[in-house]
Amino acid sequence: MPATMPPSPPGPDARCELLLRGGVLADPEAGTLTPGELAVAGGRIAAVGAPGTLSAAGAEVYDASGLLVTPGLIDLHAHVYGGATDLGLPADRAGIERGVTTVADAGSCGSDDWADFAASVVAPAGTRVLSWLNVARHGLVGGNGELAGGAADLDPDATAGILARERGTVRGLKVRMSRSALGGSGLAPLRVAREVAQACGVPVMVHVGNGPPALGAVLDLLGPGDVVTHAFHGKAGGLFGGGPEPLPQVRAALERGVRLDVGHGSASFAFGTAERALAAGIRPYTISTDLHLRNAAGPVHDLTTTMGKLLALGMPLPEVIRCVTARPAEVLGKDGELGTLRVGAVADLTVLEVGAAAGPRWLVDAAGDRRGSRRWLMPVAAVRAGRLVPVREAAE
Repeated sequence: MPATMPPSPPGPDARCELLLRGGVLADPEAGTLTPGELAVAGGRIAAVGAPGTLSAAGAEVYDASGLLVTPGLIDLHAHVYGGATDLGLPADRAGIERGVTTVADAGSCGSDDWADFAASVVAPAGTRVLSWLNVARHGLVGGNGELAGGAADLDPDATAGILARERGTVRGLKVRMSRSALGGSGLAPLRVAREVAQACGVPVMVHVGNGPPALGAVLDLLGPGDVVTHAFHGKAGGLFGGGPEPLPQVRAALERGVRLDVGHGSASFAFGTAERALAAGIRPYTISTDLHLRNAAGPVHDLTTTMGKLLALGMPLPEVIRCVTARPAEVLGKDGELGTLRVGAVADLTVLEVGAAAGPRWLVDAAGDRRGSRRWLMPVAAVRAGRLVPVREAAE
């Protein structure tokens, strides 16, 4: 690991409003952890330099000594439509209060309720809230069988209209391809979602779980940039299809550029499945929580706890950071703006304590299986669009 990092333009004399000094900078694109400091001005990253090279004149200085400074964490799959759905958390409880600067609500809202979601959730949140708009017109507002009514549950024209008008916030479509959501609708909702998404130039996030439909049939319909969330669940019909090797459709989908997301949730992440997948060379592209009211007290808790579970399975820290910064930013079409420490990017940052314990800390998956880890992550502070937000008290 290099001892220092050179200054980046505009250089060591850049005037700044906030200077983070003394920490280790985690660059997800380079995969490096390097001592350095970072200056913020006008809500943007103004300069990055080696320790002691950036001017603090007139700036608020944050002492990050002994801490890790990363791009702002992005939770690609959460549920934050509180009040309108029976599982929505307040956006800031899922986000900035846990050191997460961006959350993407994954299908809580469909076209029927978009205006209310935008006004009641997106606008007032201190966290940046993006959306995977549910292909079902009523999203999860009417319950969890949102696609069981067939064509009556879909309004492709209204969905496409929102995608066209709200591209700053709506970044893709969500469709739940499991028995509980579909009733007898089969693959038809996914075909509609893919058609609308392709026409609008956005990806689809697909929830997978208990069939039907079979995972292989779902994967066959997905293309580059599409996301499979809950990919590492322990239910029947998952990545391995009940056999010793991953399904051939899994490797074919990965070769096409389909992305696998963790989406931990209450019932959708199994240590055993993830271990088998990693041993087979199948790795999560992104790490997300599926955080909602029913799992915030456990087993999910928050994004840093979920990150810790992948660390416990042997994923290197730089890769885990990439899975919650640069990669979700890319999936959401925000690469270069979010998920990076590049000069000029939005100054969304997370400050983490990386701890080591003498004995194992026990982590629990969605099935109650446990793994011990001597490493843990704790959010200490965040910077949201240039504004420093202490988060240690809220996170404990």
